[in-house]
Amino acid sequence: MRKPRRNRQSLTQKLLIEAHAVWLAARDPRTPWHARAFGLLIAAYALSPIDLIPDFIPVLGLVDDAILIPAGIWLFVKMLPPGQFEEHRAAASTAAERPRKRAGILIVLAIWIGLALLAWSLIRWSYD
Repeated sequence: MRKPRRNRQSLTQKLLIEAHAVWLAARDPRTPWHARAFGLLIAAYALSPIDLIPDFIPVLGLVDDAILIPAGIWLFVKMLPPGQFEEHRAAASTAAERPRKRAGILIVLAIWIGLALLAWSLIRWSYD
């Protein structure tokens, strides 16, 4: 008889939860200023669609996400007072279980489409 599968998260889901927890901890007033600045950089890099090495480059594209982000999160946690990050990790885990709203996705897509159209019009204008 098979055991029922537990709800297992992928590495990507865990990293997103950790990045969200870093974002929450960086905005916490109890966080020291140097940890806050570093945390904002880590959260921005982890949550940004732009990487140092693009993901479509074989092996190297995924290695930066698999090494840089966890190492940055580890270092950020070491900068915080004991127990503070666990509070934010719990809040981020709870937020990840809630249903996602599609409005945020639509807003980001609209911004990217608008920027692409602006770039196209600027390129086209300079060659006319």
